[in-house]
Amino acid sequence: MNSHHSIELADRLNAGCQCISLDHEGLEAELERVSPGFHAEVMAGRPHLFSDSVAFVSAEHVQRMARLVAAVERVVALPAYREHVLAWAPETARHPCAAPGVFLGYDFHLGNTGPQLIEINTNAGGGLLNALLARAQKACCDDVEALLPGDLAGETPEHLFLEMFRAEWRAFSGAPLARIAIVDEAPLTQYLYPEFVLFQRLFEHAGIEAVICDPQELALREGALWHGDSRIDLVYNRLTDFALDAPANAALREAWLTDAALITPHPQAHALYADKRNLVALCDDALLAGWGVDAETRTTLANKIPRTERVVPANADDLWARRKQLFFKPAAGYGSKAAYRGDKITKRVFDEVLAGNYIAQALVPPSSRTLRVGESPVELKLDLRNYVYAGHVQLIAARLWQGQTTNFRTPGGGFAPVLTVPQGAP
Repeated sequence: MNSHHSIELADRLNAGCQCISLDHEGLEAELERVSPGFHAEVMAGRPHLFSDSVAFVSAEHVQRMARLVAAVERVVALPAYREHVLAWAPETARHPCAAPGVFLGYDFHLGNTGPQLIEINTNAGGGLLNALLARAQKACCDDVEALLPGDLAGETPEHLFLEMFRAEWRAFSGAPLARIAIVDEAPLTQYLYPEFVLFQRLFEHAGIEAVICDPQELALREGALWHGDSRIDLVYNRLTDFALDAPANAALREAWLTDAALITPHPQAHALYADKRNLVALCDDALLAGWGVDAETRTTLANKIPRTERVVPANADDLWARRKQLFFKPAAGYGSKAAYRGDKITKRVFDEVLAGNYIAQALVPPSSRTLRVGESPVELKLDLRNYVYAGHVQLIAARLWQGQTTNFRTPGGGFAPVLTVPQGAP
């Protein structure tokens, strides 16, 4: 069977398999293993964190996404690219670091021509939650039973994530990794706080002390970073202040600039991968050719990244005329904040976009997944997040939602495991 058939089958399953595959009792048992009452605590304020079903993706599309990741990595490794994007980066991003940074998220929509890279995020959340969610699935029908993964032995996502943090530390220091701080602003209030607890548990099971804290609980003294009387080796940075510029993050910023501790992901990782202006460079064939990027890599980038351009006042009339085919995003944005579909944008908001630091991307609508919610079939939008480290895809998860941008407010929506439909699937 050719790859086209596996793509068609994945599309048919996304439209037609409306079964509930999430084993709610299994999920509760997984969460209760963390601590008594943890399941209720997680779900109380997050009823739409997990979808009741899975999403289907063809093996061909999985391979195409991996090829795009590899192509981006080849460009990011070039000194000319780094010089180009660091020119507009904040000062903290120019501090060198041998550790590449954990949890890149390559987010794709499945367009008419296959997977299209919508954006790259540093600090991609949900990896550990999705690993747990994937284990809490049951076969709802023969089609799903054939696609559920078998025993992963040692190559579980949890194992890969733990090894990623160890690899980061080895790149930074020859000493044993003793203590990690999982850091975010007011962590207890964060929507993905349950994942911080799962990481704390993962680290502690591996013999690494771990604390969850606000950045203001950290202090720099004697050339080291401290949480109370405990010296911190590595900070798992969940902040959205990517440059560490906010006054509340002063100790972290100083620790980063003086190598007092390893901060990961760090300002340079964000500057190299996640600033949306980088997509403009990755779409510029002449620029890439001038840097010596080979033709195959340039073709891969051109085919899998929607055309992206800077929003500049000089192009205002042209951008307004084409707005219905565009999506506008702030260069340093994250999580769909202040992002606008051009067909929904008002003139007032467009003027704000012109005055801000924005990019415009060719609109690629997400694909869909039909699920039964209550008594009725409901069509949800679907995007795919590839969790990536050092060029390797560790896990692929889907997000299902309704509305203009991804959210966790849709009945039936939320994170969903991805099942790969192999070439040759019946």
